[in-house]
Amino acid sequence: MSGAALKLYDLAGADDNCRFSPFCWRAKLALAHKRLAVETIPWRFTEKDRIAASGQGRVPVLVDGDKWIADSWNIACYLEDAYPDRPSLFGGGAGRALTCFYVGWADTVLQPAMVRLIVRDIVDHLHPKDRDYFRKSREERLGKTLEEVVADRDKSLPAFRASLAPLRTVLKDQPFLGGASPLQADYVVFGGFQWARAISAFALLDKNDVVHAWRERLLDLYDGLARKAPAVAA
Repeated sequence: MSGAALKLYDLAGADDNCRFSPFCWRAKLALAHKRLAVETIPWRFTEKDRIAASGQGRVPVLVDGDKWIADSWNIACYLEDAYPDRPSLFGGGAGRALTCFYVGWADTVLQPAMVRLIVRDIVDHLHPKDRDYFRKSREERLGKTLEEVVADRDKSLPAFRASLAPLRTVLKDQPFLGGASPLQADYVVFGGFQWARAISAFALLDKNDVVHAWRERLLDLYDGLARKAPAVAA
């Protein structure tokens, strides 16, 4: 890939190469789609001072010259507008509007369901300085210990898999949510599955599922960008 000297602050675990944020994966795949080179900078939950210039304390944060852009959706829209000569992430204005649905569904339905299946596994891969922060903040948010959250995950798995029916309806007739080729909608949904793959051996998908086949296609995109990333699961 070629392009501007962009930098992306990217959530890392104890190992600098363990990159597991679903939102950061949305941004990294958007950059790859645009054929833009980027330097990814490992960042931890307790290093909020390092991204203070963005005006908030979460990643991904993209730095393009003197511009600091936070939030994966804002980054995708910025890339689309700032680099219109590169492949479109949305396939047009209507596509951008429709992608908002996938963002909302992934943020409020898909990833919260994943959290209840894999959140405890994250702790084992965090940098020591992040573990207390992560456990305290997530247990306050979920109202239970992380161990209690995932205690019945084997029983909860069938319902999670059933909830993916909307994806199956689309993917049984076309290879990507974007149609013949992937678009940002694919990267938004895939980010959650790549997050799970990076930090948990718990199998969210049946290998015979069309959603699994779609995930495999996404893993192979851009010279295997996601597949080559260190991961716990296959």
